Parts: sequence; C-alpha cells; structure tokens
Amino acid sequence: MKELLEIAIKASLQAGKRIMEIYENEDFEVDFKGDDSPLTKADLASHEIIMEHLKDTEIPVLSEEGKDLAYEERKDWRQLWIVDPIDGTKEFIKRNGEFTVNIALVEDQKPVLGVIYVPALKELYFAAKDFGSFKTNTITECTSLEDISKKASKLPTTNSQPFTVVASKSHLSPETEDYIKSLENEHGAVETISKGSSLKLCMVAEGKADQYPRFAPTMEWDTAAGQAICTFAGKTVLDWQTKEEMLYNSEQLLNNWFLVK
Repeated sequence: MKELLEIAIKASLQAGKRIMEIYENEDFEVDFKGDDSPLTKADLASHEIIMEHLKDTEIPVLSEEGKDLAYEERKDWRQLWIVDPIDGTKEFIKRNGEFTVNIALVEDQKPVLGVIYVPALKELYFAAKDFGSFKTNTITECTSLEDISKKASKLPTTNSQPFTVVASKSHLSPETEDYIKSLENEHGAVETISKGSSLKLCMVAEGKADQYPRFAPTMEWDTAAGQAICTFAGKTVLDWQTKEEMLYNSEQLLNNWFLVK
C-alpha cells in the first residue's frame, strides 16, 4: 500500500507541475469549450502524466478524462484507481487557486488510498489504510514516502470553533442551504465557509470544518480521494440515501447526495 501511495503522490506532483505551467502562461481569454483551451490542455496533460505513472501498477484506471468504460467491463474489478486530473473547473477558470488533482485507490468499492494535490497552493493531502491521513505544504517533488511523511502533519490537526460548515463555492443548492439553517437550531451560531473542489472534504479531514453537506450532483472522481483522506482521519462520508459509507465503481458514476462529518 505504501508503494502505491508513493506512486500516486509522484503522479499528482508531476501532474500539478504541468497544470501550473499552463495555468500561469496561457491566455485565458478564450472559449473554454474549445478543444485547445488552456483548461482542456491542462486536463489532458494531467491525465496523461497520471496514467503514465499508474500503468506499471497494472491496476485499471477510471478517469474523468479517460474513455467511457461500460459497467459490464468494470463491474468485476475488485481494485481500481479513480482519478480526476483537475477537480474544480470553475475555480481554475476564476484563477482562485482552489482546484486539485485527485487520485484514489478503491478496493471492494471503498477508498483505501487517496491523494489530493493543490498545485496553486502547493498543498498535498495523502492517506492510506493502516497508515493514516497527512498534509504537507513543503513538498514540490516526491523523493520517497518516508521523506515526505517526515515533513507532513497527521490529520486532523485542528478543531473548528464555533460549529463550522464548509459548502461549495460554485454549486450551493437550496437543499444545502436549508440543511445549514437546520444546524443553527441544533448548534446556535454556525459559521459557513465556501471552498472549491475536493478541498471541502480536506477541510473536514483536518478539522477546519465540522461538516460538509453536499445535496447536489457530484461524480465518483470528485470524492473518492477525499473520502480516503477523511476516513483515515477518523471522519465519515455518508451516502444520504443509504445512510452508509459511500461506495464506488457503481453502475451510475453519479454520487448520491452525501454528508461528511
């Protein structure tokens, strides 16, 4: 597991480096639906770098930028990588830095390893089963997992006061707003923080927020890595429909609503 975690970290850092080259040097005054837009180029470049790193693991990959994989083809996969080469499209376009590279390893439908890299902030979150969840902002190149772990802090590192909820910066639904209001009846004053991409899961994992309700659409590659980081930091990602831990490699890759706490 540690070897796979090191591979995933190296992949995320290399992908992040290439993303930033495009982010910092390309003209954003373009049609972002075009095949040659900076965003599209960054997505594809990140995808290719990650695939190159993961191919030697011989574990199949489900990526947002990869080919459409029919459920019949992947339904019997016990183990797979789930990848989002750039999570936070709107944040990338706004240039606010709140976009991430997400890499997760899923076994028997549950994330057992997760890496989230925030290229613009040079923040790295990583976690694995029987290893724990960690964060560092002092690494730009992966030498070894041992070296990185020495410079990382174990999560959670803080406790939020007062009761704090983190919500989507770009996709806040009326149902989420209603849920946050209901928390005020239970906890009194509730502070709400807006964040983009998978950083919302990371904030709960590190104790900067108590809950992250998501009552709006997300895909499996948006959440798998963050769920691993939350899980191994002692947090829970609950499927709002089943009231159980959220599962992956489902027939429909669209997640149910969920609550992180």
